[in-house]
Amino acid sequence: MKWTNWSGSVTGAPSEIARPKTETELAALVARAEKVRVVGAGHSFMPLCETGGTLLSLADLEGSVELSADKTRVWAPAGWSLAKLTAALWEEGVSLINQGDVNPQSLAGAIGTGTHGTGAELGSISTAARAFRLMMADGSIVTCSETERPDLFRAARLSLGLVGVATAIEIDVLPAYHLEERVESHPIEEIEERWDELAKSNRHVEFFIFPYGSHVALKTLNPAPAEGPLKHMTDMDDRLFKMVCDVCSVAPFLTSRLQPHIIGPGVRQRRVGPAYQIFPSDRTVKFEEMEYELPRANGWAALKEVIAWIGKRKLPVTFPFEFRLTAADDIWLSPFNATPGASISMHQYAKMPWRDLFAEAEPIFRAHGGRPHWAKRHTLTARDVDTLYPDAAKFKSVRDAIDPSAKFANAHLMQLFDIQGRAA
Repeated sequence: MKWTNWSGSVTGAPSEIARPKTETELAALVARAEKVRVVGAGHSFMPLCETGGTLLSLADLEGSVELSADKTRVWAPAGWSLAKLTAALWEEGVSLINQGDVNPQSLAGAIGTGTHGTGAELGSISTAARAFRLMMADGSIVTCSETERPDLFRAARLSLGLVGVATAIEIDVLPAYHLEERVESHPIEEIEERWDELAKSNRHVEFFIFPYGSHVALKTLNPAPAEGPLKHMTDMDDRLFKMVCDVCSVAPFLTSRLQPHIIGPGVRQRRVGPAYQIFPSDRTVKFEEMEYELPRANGWAALKEVIAWIGKRKLPVTFPFEFRLTAADDIWLSPFNATPGASISMHQYAKMPWRDLFAEAEPIFRAHGGRPHWAKRHTLTARDVDTLYPDAAKFKSVRDAIDPSAKFANAHLMQLFDIQGRAA
C-alpha cells in the first residue's frame, strides 16, 4: 500500500489507509493501531504524514458546521477541506478571518501546521482556534479550550498532530464579506520604498518576485461591496509559466534570460468576489517549497541576500519568491510566537533539483532570525527546536502526558521533538 504527498516528493507505505465515516469507527481504528497519522490534502512537503502504521483521512467523517448564537464562532469538522468549509460558512453568512492562497488543505492540517495568509495585523489560521474535540490514543474523546484543559488546548493550537486526532474544531469567524483583489506590477525598488505604507493601508498585501526579474507582482486584498458573480476564479493564469518551467528544466541556463519577461511593466488586474473565492487561486504547476518566517524588520534584508546569492551562483531557480506579512501570536510552536513576521517562500519546480538548493539557502534565512514553516522544507534538529522555540518544553510536557507511547508520532517527529519509543 503506497501513499504520496501532493508534490510527489514524500512517499510512504502505511499498513492501512482508512476513511472512517463515524466517530465510533474512528475510535476502533485508533484504539487498535500501534501508530496513527492523519492526512488531509497531502500539501505538507515535510514527511508529517509518512507512516508505516495507520494513515487516516477524516474527509468523510460525519459532521456539520454549528454556529454560535451570535455567529462569531463555529464548530466545524476538522477533516473538511478549507474549500468545503468556506463554501458552507458562506451559506451560513460568515467567513474565515483569513486564508492562504490555496484551499485543498483540511482545517485540522492548516491549524496543526500554522498555515497562514497575509496581513500585517492578521494571525495564522491557528490563532482562530477556540476549542478542540480530540480523540486520544485509546479512542476516547476529550474537549479542550482556554477554560477546559487549557494546557492541552495551548498545545493543540499548533500540534503537528501529536496530541490526538482532532475531529472538530471551534474557530472564530466574521460576517461574510467580499474582497477586491488588485494585481499590479511595479519595480522592486519602488515596492521596498513604499512597503511600510502598503502594509498599513491594505488589509492584505504580498508580492511575488523572480530572482532574475526586476518587477514584482504586487497583490492587495481589501473588503469591498459586492459587484455580482465572480468571473475569474484565479488571480493569474499560470499556463505560460508552466511552459517556461518546462523549458528551464531541460535548459537551465535559459532561466535568467526568460524570467525578466514573465513579470514586466504594465500588469493591471482587478476582480471582486466573495472572500472565500478570492483568497484561493489555482496553483497547477507542482513545486517544492521552503518557507521561513523572519522578524519583520529582517524580511527585506533576507530577501535581497538570497536573491543576490542566486544571481552570483547563476542558479536555475524557476519559481518566484513570495513575500508576506503575519501578526505575532502566543502559540507555543508558532514561528510567529512573540514576533510579527515577514514570510519568505522559496519554491523550485518539482521536476528540477531542489534539495541541495534549499539546504544551501536555509542558512541565509536562519542568520536573519528565521524559523521555518513546519510543513515546508527545513533541516531543523531537536536542538534547533529547543533553541528557536522557548515554549517547546511546555509542548513536550503536554505531549508526553497525552501520548506516552508515541502512537501519534512518526519517525520524523520523534527525531524533531526527541520523542522516545518505536518509530513507524
